[in-house]
Amino acid sequence: MHEILEQLEKRRAVARLGGGEKRISAQHGRGKLTARERLALLLDEGSFEEFDMFVEHRCTDFDMEETKFPGDGVVTGWGTINGRTVFVFAKDFTVFGGSLSETHAQKMIKIQDMALKNRAPVIGLFDAGGARIQEGVAALGGYGEVFKRNVASSGVIPQISVIMGPCAGGDVYSPAMTDFIFMVRDTSNMFVTGPDVVKTVTNETVTAEQLGGASIHTTKSSIADGAYDNDVECLLQIRRLMDFLPLNNESGVPLLPTFDDIQRNDNSLDTLIPDNPNKPYD
Repeated sequence: MHEILEQLEKRRAVARLGGGEKRISAQHGRGKLTARERLALLLDEGSFEEFDMFVEHRCTDFDMEETKFPGDGVVTGWGTINGRTVFVFAKDFTVFGGSLSETHAQKMIKIQDMALKNRAPVIGLFDAGGARIQEGVAALGGYGEVFKRNVASSGVIPQISVIMGPCAGGDVYSPAMTDFIFMVRDTSNMFVTGPDVVKTVTNETVTAEQLGGASIHTTKSSIADGAYDNDVECLLQIRRLMDFLPLNNESGVPLLPTFDDIQRNDNSLDTLIPDNPNKPYD
């Protein structure tokens, strides 16, 4: 039994490395945390319970059977934020660029189903380049199942998307159907197709930031609800957001102590609406 447990722990250690030390260093070099580091910051210490750690893809085309990583590019499970249950998935850019395969999608779907069944929020951390093209239609079919659950969960449980790197192609549709989208400045972007394709099709030259960066989506398109300077700040704001949200459509919001005097005067309220009824205001 002792040997079996040792082998299990060795397999877990390999799985926790994702794509390996070299790719983890490259991730840090871009100013980004790994999927597991992000979950450690987001969730209460010691609360994370991971599912399907050893799942691998089943693709045999293009010699893919020779390249497999435990977890297949997404870390899934549940944990707590300030003692309240949440279900989470975090795409791992160090494994196939976080691209979605059939089994990758099945892991996400499982978490979405569990969140809906348990009437608890689901939080997705996105850092990926879209579908895994080696799997073709099998990967694209996975997106359909993810979107189906986005719709089923809408208005029932909170769905939160955190864009912490590239979010392109099929990946970008799911966050658009969730309740809140937070982004990280300079390192995250959201677009259906990237600058190279835009250049080829329209002959317009744009950067990834101009096409779908945090500044665009928080000031012009209004797709994102907030932008933050780094991964740590963004994840801490997600924790704070959860303090204001119900777990589902049948539960109440948390009651928090306040030290704000109910008799406090706020003179800024006098300036919100102009005296002139013909003057527009926002």
